[in-house]
Amino acid sequence: MANKTVSGSLFKKMVTNGAVNLKNNHKEIDHLNVFPVPDGDTGTNMQMTMMAGVKEVNNLESQSIIDISKILSRGLLMGARGNSGVILSQFFRGVYSEIAKIDNGSATVQEFIQALVGGYQMAYRAVMDPVEGTILTVVRESAEKVLREQPNLNSVEEVLKMYLEQANETLIKTPELLPVLKEAGVVDSGGAGFIKIIEGWMMALNGQMLSEAEVQAQTPTMEHFHGAENLGAVDIKYGYCTEFIVKLHNPEKFSEDFMKNPLSQMGDSLVVVTDDDLLKIHVHTNQPGVALTLAQKYGDLQTMKIENMRLQHSTIMNVEATQPNKVAKPKAKFGIIAVASGEGIHEAFKELGVHTIIDGGQTMNPSTEAFVKAVEELNADHIIILPNNKNIILSAEQTLDICQDRSIRVLKTKSIAQGYSSLMAFDPTQELDINIEEMSAIVSNMRSAEITYAVRDTEINGVKIKNGDFIGITKGEILVSTPSRIETAHKLLDDMIDEDREIITIFHGVDATEEEVLAVVEYAKKLNPDIEVDLISGKQEIYSFIIAVE
Repeated sequence: MANKTVSGSLFKKMVTNGAVNLKNNHKEIDHLNVFPVPDGDTGTNMQMTMMAGVKEVNNLESQSIIDISKILSRGLLMGARGNSGVILSQFFRGVYSEIAKIDNGSATVQEFIQALVGGYQMAYRAVMDPVEGTILTVVRESAEKVLREQPNLNSVEEVLKMYLEQANETLIKTPELLPVLKEAGVVDSGGAGFIKIIEGWMMALNGQMLSEAEVQAQTPTMEHFHGAENLGAVDIKYGYCTEFIVKLHNPEKFSEDFMKNPLSQMGDSLVVVTDDDLLKIHVHTNQPGVALTLAQKYGDLQTMKIENMRLQHSTIMNVEATQPNKVAKPKAKFGIIAVASGEGIHEAFKELGVHTIIDGGQTMNPSTEAFVKAVEELNADHIIILPNNKNIILSAEQTLDICQDRSIRVLKTKSIAQGYSSLMAFDPTQELDINIEEMSAIVSNMRSAEITYAVRDTEINGVKIKNGDFIGITKGEILVSTPSRIETAHKLLDDMIDEDREIITIFHGVDATEEEVLAVVEYAKKLNPDIEVDLISGKQEIYSFIIAVE
């Protein structure tokens, strides 16, 4: 019998089944993720994000679809891992924003379609520079299709059948929209993962329920949120990370465009969100004072945080903030949180003043909840987060909205090398904005690279890669792939070192031999005899070498 509405109990079955279906197929999704490094983890991130939401839903007694979608949205947000997980959490946040408008505990066919539309719209808003050919295109075109065909759709089954058909059609064409996918011979991994969720929804509608025990077994845990590593690198054009909340004088007359239009001309990484009478702004700009002045035209400032976008190095703050019994200690001015993997890298970051280390990296993206817990346990006026991986940046940035009463800045470091180098510029006696500016300058001017291994044959950006090859990554792209770790290192150093470079820091991993380390040092000295070499036994697993050149 066809369903004319989506009740709370049905919606719970659908999202649970979707999560389990994704979990059962997440390795397949991981295999599709070949860029920028062929060791994908999109499926892992997405399924762990979904399981975090399902855990909260299964603990809820209410059968109202409004309550269930609200709790699901919150659970996904707190458990979001990696870019794909954050985008997925925002999709369900958009679904909730529409379901919250209905008048009873169930959604009609039309209301359910509008929720799907709200999901794609919210997902797009979560990404400042949306890229077509990704999960974003899949959710958008699928929702647009059922919205166009709404008059002809009379049941939930008909809606999801058409939605899933369009999702598969869009997924097939993602390589035509995103050249790197075509080059690697795969479809978008995020879009493929999303389709597994919708397939689970369809199975639930047809009575094909997966075991609840599977859901509970896959509930993610956050045991390692005390780690710290700075892995990331980004050229920052605008030096001040500026965030503030304004209580609007006339919220009913305010338009987000009042702030979006001028701020988009004077910065980037712009987020403008309104919630009832509150306006939340996040922007990277060289003119934070101007941004604040513009906002004050529409309301009263409630909180504000202005920080320079470079990681902070602090020797003052060795406060053991993770020990709740020591709250009597005076509040420090700065607290630094970093994401890193490898015992030696952990120690190196601690020596440069990092207070909290979240264990993670390329194949283990920490969730938003891990960042939130780390923030809550730091007794500091200002907190700087170093994600040190481009797939972790969005999860870290979610803390800005969740912990609005704290002064938090996310320095968009994309590698351990960039995070480590940026700490050299931190001065605990300076103000936040000055530190961020100084640290950002170092990240912009330094060069970084990593050497890892390929797990499949592919070709990316013209570089042919064979399973087991050592691949060299710099500037966010694969530069070289060879069967020799040393040969790969030489080609990277050729690209990174010139006569103007003064310092090279080399983090060598567990699989790099002493002879290989010495060979890399010798070659660096050959390219620039005056360069100072700093060797650190990082003991990291994934990368044989992580190299920073300043």
